[in-house]
Amino acid sequence: MASIVFVEDDPLIRASVEFALSRQGHSVTARTTGEEGLECIRARRPEIAVLDVMLPGMDGIEVCRRIRRMDTLPVILLTARGDDLDVVLGLEAGADDYVVKPTEPRVLDARIRAVLRRVETTHGDVSTYGDLVVDRGALKVTRHGKDVRLTPTELRLLLALTRRPGLALTRQQLLADVWEHTYPGDSRIVDACVQRIRMKIDDEPSRPGYIETVRGFGYRFVAP
Repeated sequence: MASIVFVEDDPLIRASVEFALSRQGHSVTARTTGEEGLECIRARRPEIAVLDVMLPGMDGIEVCRRIRRMDTLPVILLTARGDDLDVVLGLEAGADDYVVKPTEPRVLDARIRAVLRRVETTHGDVSTYGDLVVDRGALKVTRHGKDVRLTPTELRLLLALTRRPGLALTRQQLLADVWEHTYPGDSRIVDACVQRIRMKIDDEPSRPGYIETVRGFGYRFVAP
């Protein structure tokens, strides 16, 4: 299973989730504060981090931002309210997914497994779109000959779009394809992830050259 760093300041939630995930076969290292979690991530190099948003001191969103400055480690945020501003801020900070508390451990386990499946190798070819090269077999993206550092989720979304260039895909299609979600309320995850990809592959993210927004519908990949 997965090696997980889990950061939660509530002792009861921390103990119960750690126990439940361990029973699912995961190797869980739990920490109480954002600072401790970040230090543990640097030292242990886990496969995924699960962060509570409301942590004392450095909150989960700031921990996520700092992870993104140094790594493409998958991150799941735990938030108390699904419609809270924290969700949007967390996604913009680079989180791969979020889970609303209280949640059943089996739901969190399913989300963890879904995120980790995104790093699986795909069989495919190498496609060139102007100065952007997508190697589906090696799971590698380069631009101007330099590696583009994408998280597993960002890479999975880009692959989903480039498999069908020119075809408009709905947010719900992309949710099912990439996140394995089926409920429409999570479409903001798609929007935030697209925005992060644009920041990495476009000279001017405000004038995207590769991923085109189809207003009221979704997105399409446009090869130059």
